[in-house]
Amino acid sequence: MIFFNSDYLEGAHPSVMQKLAETNMEQSIGYSCDPYCDAARAKIREVCETPDADVHFLVGGTQTNTTVIASILRPHQGVLTAVSGHINNHETGAIESTGHKVLALPSDNGKITAKQVEDYYLWQQNDESFEHIVQPGMVYISHPTEGGTIYTKAELTELYATCRKYNLPLFIDGARLGYGVMADGADLSISDVAHLCDVFYIGGTKVGALFGEAVVILNPALKKDFRCIMKQRGGMMAKGRLLGIQFLALFEDNLYLKIARHADEMAYQIRDIFAKAGYPFLFTSPTNQQYPILSDAELSELGKNFGYEYWTRVDDTHSGVRFCASWATTQDQVDALRRAVNDLHK
Repeated sequence: MIFFNSDYLEGAHPSVMQKLAETNMEQSIGYSCDPYCDAARAKIREVCETPDADVHFLVGGTQTNTTVIASILRPHQGVLTAVSGHINNHETGAIESTGHKVLALPSDNGKITAKQVEDYYLWQQNDESFEHIVQPGMVYISHPTEGGTIYTKAELTELYATCRKYNLPLFIDGARLGYGVMADGADLSISDVAHLCDVFYIGGTKVGALFGEAVVILNPALKKDFRCIMKQRGGMMAKGRLLGIQFLALFEDNLYLKIARHADEMAYQIRDIFAKAGYPFLFTSPTNQQYPILSDAELSELGKNFGYEYWTRVDDTHSGVRFCASWATTQDQVDALRRAVNDLHK
């Protein structure tokens, strides 16, 4: 069985495992106050070109999203996001569990626009019952989005300008950030992202690490007491050095970007396999996530040997699904999928 369900199905890149093994018996103080985490913070600041950024390490994406959002919002506020946003659909109400409402905006490609944010903010502020309506207090986007789409530099620049205009901190979920910045046609680097938001995170779990996300806080107003909130939310790992070591390995010799590009290139082959066989797609994705539409009968046949993620019902006999490449996807795995898809038409 070959699984294309997601990009965190393997363990970690060998370089990460080697670094963890080499340092395994060393002693260090806990809670990410060790020299490895300090070195990783310095490296991330260098990559982001943000010497004054605060960098914190957490274990996983949902934990990171809830911790960051809870640290920003006041009790009467909610977070604006796309209706397809991860915090709206795939985190079991984690944001609502902190007492904050997710304010979902319509989107057919996973992205939201500056105009949508402005229109919603002004509607809430100008409604005669504004005191009875959850106030938007921040904006959340993911790059890439849940549909594998990416923001352009112009789109993100316009969105961030609107957020600043209305004092709405912009938070970028970068769980798959590497796959986005290395995608064909992408014009946003990690440094660009860092300069066009208030806080974001660099995903490790889905891009070569065993686990771990690096939160980068740019806005000074959001820095105070963040570690206290991490602790309260269960996000302060006692053996924090394990996080710093992994990010040090990932950013040595541009490994993070190299393996992300590999995943994108594998995904382009997967895209072409389905496109050449005549299958349409739910989204036009330049990243490691591809969304072909197949008949239920064809999916049943493929499912005998390949794992994929069900996405949505298209009509009575067809569904859209996700095939996801990762940093660890091999050419042999993609070639096997190619043969299986071609066999569907024999």
